[in-house]
Amino acid sequence: MPELRKDPVTGRWVIIATDRAKRPGEFIRHPVPPPSARVCPYDYGNEHKTPPEILAYRNNGGRDEPGWRVRVVPHKFPVLGIEGELSRQGEGMYDKMTGIGAHEVIIESPEHSATLADLPERQIEEVLWASKERINDLKRDVRFRYVILFKNYGEAAGASLEHGHSQLIALSVIPKRVKEEVDGAKLFYDMKERCIFCDILRQESATGARLVLETDRFVALEPYAPRFPFETWILPKRHESHYEDADAPTLQNLAWVLRSTLRKIDKTLERPAYNLMVHSAPLQEPDLPYYHWHLEIIPRLTKVAGFEWGTGFYINPTAPEESARFLREAGLG
Repeated sequence: MPELRKDPVTGRWVIIATDRAKRPGEFIRHPVPPPSARVCPYDYGNEHKTPPEILAYRNNGGRDEPGWRVRVVPHKFPVLGIEGELSRQGEGMYDKMTGIGAHEVIIESPEHSATLADLPERQIEEVLWASKERINDLKRDVRFRYVILFKNYGEAAGASLEHGHSQLIALSVIPKRVKEEVDGAKLFYDMKERCIFCDILRQESATGARLVLETDRFVALEPYAPRFPFETWILPKRHESHYEDADAPTLQNLAWVLRSTLRKIDKTLERPAYNLMVHSAPLQEPDLPYYHWHLEIIPRLTKVAGFEWGTGFYINPTAPEESARFLREAGLG
């Protein structure tokens, strides 16, 4: 029989459609094909095809030259512009503001065909360090209220280039979905004087039913009320509200956990397209005792249609307990 489950943070309801239960092999697949040989602006030797780099970790060479391991450049077609004044205006009953922000690309490796799951742990760690550095730099600009760090892998997930890369966008407003999550966590804290994410970590570690893997610093799990099949969260055990405050041992362990989790997903679901997002507290907020940064990985296995758009409910044909079991059984790869 179908089951309604409520997300404890946001209050969002989902339908776990157990009568439509699907195993990994029963989803319509959109596996990401091997990269083509076409010319790519993110490849070695094509540094002149991107805007001038903002940050690079190098073995040798100068700015905008080969020799880099990880490289950060402005997006060639940014969704927001970094130049100009932040101006808020009214148009009758409507509000608008200038499109001020920043849009950057983190090129994860010089190798065109390497996926994030393929990279050595040290390389993933450097990608995490580069994103931390860039967020801390953008944080100094008081016009920016939030930075979203995300990765689209595969055409079905919105990726327009095959070469492995992540993106970050700095915004002058706090997105509605972020505010809902932060406000939900604060409401729980005001009632119980505990972080809801820390409670989730304790419960999931104790029961193990939705646990994917665990280290001394991180837990990867399938959330209790997932919107999508095989939706996976990675949470640090130590309470921190801002991703950009993570220390070196935390990023080192996160590199291993992220690599292992992505390899489990690749093995179980035959290398699916996915979206990866970092959820972090708003930039200009101090340390928050009620919010806990984390990663969310969403394999693209189902479609969002009229029911979801019209109600805000999501229909998930795979229970998270089943998803967790399949991922655990995939081994570490």
